[in-house]
Formats: sequence, structure tokens, C-alpha cells
Amino acid sequence: MNAPAVTDKAVPRSERSQARRFAGWREHHGWSATASLHRLGGRPFGTLLTVAVLGLALVLPLAFYLLLANVQSMGSALGRNPAISVFLKADQAGAQANLLAGELRGRRDVAAVSVKTPQQGLDELAALEGFSGAVHALDDANPLPWVLVVQPRDGLDAAAVGRLVEALRGERAVDLVQDSGQWRQRLDALLDIGHRTVLVLAGLLALAALLVVGNTVRTDIAGRSEEIGVLMLLGASRAFVRRPYLYAGIWYGLFGGLLASLLALAIELALAGPAAELSRAYGGTLTLAALPWWLLLAVPLAAAVLGWIGARLVSAWQLRRAA
Repeated sequence: MNAPAVTDKAVPRSERSQARRFAGWREHHGWSATASLHRLGGRPFGTLLTVAVLGLALVLPLAFYLLLANVQSMGSALGRNPAISVFLKADQAGAQANLLAGELRGRRDVAAVSVKTPQQGLDELAALEGFSGAVHALDDANPLPWVLVVQPRDGLDAAAVGRLVEALRGERAVDLVQDSGQWRQRLDALLDIGHRTVLVLAGLLALAALLVVGNTVRTDIAGRSEEIGVLMLLGASRAFVRRPYLYAGIWYGLFGGLLASLLALAIELALAGPAAELSRAYGGTLTLAALPWWLLLAVPLAAAVLGWIGARLVSAWQLRRAA
């Protein structure tokens, strides 16, 4: 048996009406996106100027983020979490040094412990420029003590490292503990300030980008006030009228975000040469921290959302005034 053919009469009138409205809504969205892009291309100088302002505003937090990431990477490479030198008392022998090293290796906040003999310390001192003559002038007796080099576990904050240093100083066989904990605390504080500064700067410049797009859309709406008035007299809704301007805001933000990402990549390339020279000077321990790919992709999308918000606020205000 053949199934009965479905005709327009078999479909309820309300469903046909909803389908036509949805088709018209979708068609107008496509037309609005295309028409707004054509309008932007019709005034290339003004469009390029707005996009350039947006790109420069959005690249600033990216540049500060890149700078902060490299400072953090440099701090880690140059000893942000350095080893702690534990100098034993002069009367302590190798057996006591190895025994204490074994106890320290059992601590949860210690990653590794190495034992440095007095002869190794003397050899390192002789290798330093200007100390070889003084070392050779010493008698056969080696005045240097046994030294334990304690490496804290990765991820310890300054307070935890400070507690470890105090515990080492409390050992009976220890004469001196050398640690740069104060420098580490200062670096952590500076990095925390830097992170907060980047967040505040990103918020302010995002607001600036929103205002730039809003002002540009406001000028465009003001220049087409007669056309908008005719459309509203013919019964066009506010959503219908403002839709092309919303897409214009999206295009402004998207292009500005793309420019910001390209400028950030250009900054990375400009820093690559000096960073390589600096890394070679430190024996290859330093590496240039790059912006993550997800951030470079997120910037144009976030900028497009900011452009839509700016255009939405301004167009709604302008159309209320025109009503």
C-alpha cells in the first residue's frame, strides 16, 4: 500500500506560519551579516581605523601576559625554587652527613638530597676565578665542612620552604643553612601583583573596546536616521532594524581580535632572537614562554562578543530615542 502524500493542507496552519517566520528570520540574519560586512568594506579607512584601535587596545593585555609569563619562567630557571645549602659542623664526618641526608630524603617536602664532600667544595672554590691561588696556599688540611644540598619539592610555596629551612636549622649537626627564601617571597609577591595588574588592565581595555565599537555603531545609526525612521513607520520591529548594526559590532570585534592575536605573534617573533641569546648566555636553561594557542583563538571570539554587546547597548538606546 502506498502512503498518502503529505500536502500543505495536511500541515496545520500554525506550523506553516512558524516555519515561514523561522525561514524569514534566518534569511534576514544572513542578509544582515552580509550587508553589514559590505558596509564596512564600503568605508575602508574608517573601518581600518576602528579595527586598528581595537587591535592595539586588545594586544596590550596579551603583551603584559607574555611578559609576566617570561618573568615567571626566568625566575624558575634562575632559581625561583633553589636548592638549600646545609653546612654541617666542622666535627661532623661523612658518616653523619650521609645519615642526615637519608633522614631528610624521607621528608615529604624534600625532593632530593645530595652530599658534597669537603674536597668537592675545595675543587669548586679553586675553579672560581681569583681563588685558585688562595686554595693552593692552604695547608694539606681541608677547612671546608660537609655540605648537604637539599632540593625542596616542586610546588612548595614560600611558607612551606620557610618551615623546611627552620627544621634544617634545628638539626644538631647543622652549623649554617643558606637559603634565598626572602628573594623567593619577593618574587612571588611581584608575580601576584603582575597577575592582578594584567586582569585589571584586561578589564579596562575590554571596556575601552566596547566603547569604541559602541561609538562607531552610534555614528552609523545617526547617519541612517531617516532610513531607520521609514522602516519603523512601515512596521519594522526594533530587532529587525538593529540586526545589521549588531553584526557590524561583531565584525568590528572579530577583526580587532584577529589583529590583536597577529600583533601578539609578531611580538613573540621579535623577542625570539634576544631570548635565544639570553638562553645561550645561561647555558640553555632559559626558554621563551609563548602565548597558548587557546588564548590566541579566544581573543577574537571574546572581542566579537564585546563588539556585539557594545552595538546592542548603543542601538537599543538610539532606537528608543527614535521611537
